Amino acid sequence: MRKKMIRGDDEWRELLTSDQFRVLRRAGTETAFSGEYTDLEVDGVYLCAGCGAELFSSATKFHSGCGWPSFYKPIEPEAVEEHEDLSFGRSRVEVTCSVCDGHLGHVFTDGPPPTGLRYCINSVSLDFREGE
Repeated sequence: MRKKMIRGDDEWRELLTSDQFRVLRRAGTETAFSGEYTDLEVDGVYLCAGCGAELFSSATKFHSGCGWPSFYKPIEPEAVEEHEDLSFGRSRVEVTCSVCDGHLGHVFTDGPPPTGLRYCINSVSLDFREGE
């Protein structure tokens, strides 16, 4: 289990851009096809933009056509947490960083093998480290 990082809103506002704060701390969503990592095809590791925790490998990234970076599994099972999300009158599964509880996106069951999952993640919730 990863150690939790606890910060107050004022500290998060100092560390994050306004878009990052809106998405990571308020469960917002960036506009489809607007994120810098949606079409990135470079080997590396995707990190949480809030705390730097490793979340996803480029080896599990795929083009789903949904408008956000998509992955079929996290870098390790403990990297993310999943929570029921009943907002907007529908049932979805929210994905958060297991270290800082930052909102990343949602996971759906229409992904490719081997997992059949599609982790649909906001680019603004991510940083990228090339070469791993």
